[in-house]
Amino acid sequence: MSRKWSSHPGWPAKLGPLTVPAGDVTLRPIRLRDAAVWSRTRMRDRAHLEPWEPSGDASWELRHAISSWPPLFSSLKAEARRGTMLPMVIELNGEFCGQITVGNIVRGALRSAWIGYWVSKDVGGQGVATAALALGLDHCFGPVGLHRVEATVRPENQASQAVLRKVGFREEGLLKRYLDVDGAWRDHILVAMTVGETPGTVADVLVRSGRAAWAR
Repeated sequence: MSRKWSSHPGWPAKLGPLTVPAGDVTLRPIRLRDAAVWSRTRMRDRAHLEPWEPSGDASWELRHAISSWPPLFSSLKAEARRGTMLPMVIELNGEFCGQITVGNIVRGALRSAWIGYWVSKDVGGQGVATAALALGLDHCFGPVGLHRVEATVRPENQASQAVLRKVGFREEGLLKRYLDVDGAWRDHILVAMTVGETPGTVADVLVRSGRAAWAR
């Protein structure tokens, strides 16, 4: 590992592929040139995404215009360079289809972070998010050197809860009025996992269950 990244293990990195019925899932760092496809996907899938995402001060259209990506990219990249975040793109068969982010990375005795994701509507229910989470978690527990990763999900979001269960998250509690989502303070279920809770890697668990396969 180069000296530049010696205090930020696991960044940058390209992860995968892991094969699901829809194709090959990989993770890679965000790029400045993702602006157009990011904006197009977020605009098109607003109805699919907005109910589950934090509220913003500006309108959805303004927050997801192409011009909004460069400052967002710069902010995320700066956090990555500081070692507090891993902002990644989810690709299916080499095409942008969502994002996965590991944030609030804390070192020392805690060694923890949160993980969040979104995928485009047209790849939902095809194992893409599950595979992406598995790759992300294995990276967190491997090269990044974390002990614990947590996630939160609204009780109404049954699809996302199913994805989190498939990769091995366990429920730890209910966070009342936890986050301003879609214009109101919403309850969220807190789930978490620690290194070593699954036999082998998280991706191995998916492969053994028949939900994924290692790409040839």
